[in-house]
Amino acid sequence: MPLLVVCYVVAFLNRQNVGFAKLQFMHDLGFSEAVYGIGAGMFYLGYILCEIPSNLYLAKSGVRKTLLRIMVLWGLCSAAIAFMKGPNQFYILRGLLGAAEAGLFPGVLLYLTYWIPTVRRAYFTALFMFSIGVAGIIGGPISGGIMRWFGGLSGLRGWQWLFLIDGLPSCVLGVVAYFLLSDDPVRAKWLTDSERAVVLCDLEKDRVIEIRMSHQSFRPALRDYRFYLLLGVAYALLVSTGGIFLWLPTIVRNSGVKSVGDVGLLSSIPFVVGTVAQIAVARHSDKKLERRWHAAIPALVGALGWAMLPVFSKNSALSITMLTLATMGTLAAMGPFWTMPSTIFSGTASAAGIALITTFGGFGGFISPIFVGWMASRTGSLAAGLYYFAAIMLLGAVAAVLVGGQQRSLDSVVADRMQSATARG
Repeated sequence: MPLLVVCYVVAFLNRQNVGFAKLQFMHDLGFSEAVYGIGAGMFYLGYILCEIPSNLYLAKSGVRKTLLRIMVLWGLCSAAIAFMKGPNQFYILRGLLGAAEAGLFPGVLLYLTYWIPTVRRAYFTALFMFSIGVAGIIGGPISGGIMRWFGGLSGLRGWQWLFLIDGLPSCVLGVVAYFLLSDDPVRAKWLTDSERAVVLCDLEKDRVIEIRMSHQSFRPALRDYRFYLLLGVAYALLVSTGGIFLWLPTIVRNSGVKSVGDVGLLSSIPFVVGTVAQIAVARHSDKKLERRWHAAIPALVGALGWAMLPVFSKNSALSITMLTLATMGTLAAMGPFWTMPSTIFSGTASAAGIALITTFGGFGGFISPIFVGWMASRTGSLAAGLYYFAAIMLLGAVAAVLVGGQQRSLDSVVADRMQSATARG
């Protein structure tokens, strides 16, 4: 888990840096908000085109080879953005970056099912996604510092150094992951025989119950209304996450903070609070064996934060407070939500099903920056885009509630069976 968290921290640093680099390259390259929005969205176009094939490849070849490929390619693509000269290069490189990273998130979700039984999966999912908050906490100060301290060195601007320094370490980390991770418990050399037996026993009990209560093939799941509700929640959470990382620095600067270093430091505040809420909500969700309300209520909090941001756009303290609500709600909803797909998928359907859900969310990540950037260029304000994020999160909360109570039923059955087996053993 620590290595997976580090990998995803690095991934989000490579996603997040464009929001900070924007503060300089927009002027240097003469880009408009619309150009930035298209470039930001192109990441998700590459992502959604390659996500399902990547996850199917992981299911066949294992996480080690998948992470090696993903991390080396995205590190090179991120570093190459430092040398872009115009909009077309920006669009192409962002699309390639998304294609390179595609499969990391759904791949790890699938990988966790090889190790973690359902009743503990919300906590471990949140622990993995804790890396998003960590990236936000350290990414702001690091990005601001690099742009301030390295600007002008060797004739490169601060934003160019940001892409180079954030990108190249990913290649090294991909090699490390290849040699240190194990594809599954059976091949984990660091487990003792007794530890391996415990893990495999729990997973087998979990697998038998999930097979009984979910779809093993993909086609029947397409007739399950819950699948489409999960698509809606995924759309909302990934759109909101993209909005935070792509526009948080701009919102902070527009509120009156001019120094790029100060923007970086202040940008970490929402993520500090968000990561605490994320872990707390996930642990409570596992304790109560309940998912939908643990996803829906934080989503409502996130919607409130987005909705109030335009009202306080010129007040730095209140803007950061509303950004904190938006970030906290988005991150806290993720752990409980991403355990929900196990209610309708199991067996061979898991890889394609989870990837399709994240792909649909990625489609929102593609069109949303384009829409927000276009509206900002047209109106001279981010207000319309912020209200859009609020509306999407509100709809996501409603969809999470409508998924129904079957997630609790599955968790309860698994927990009861495991407790009974423990009592007998």
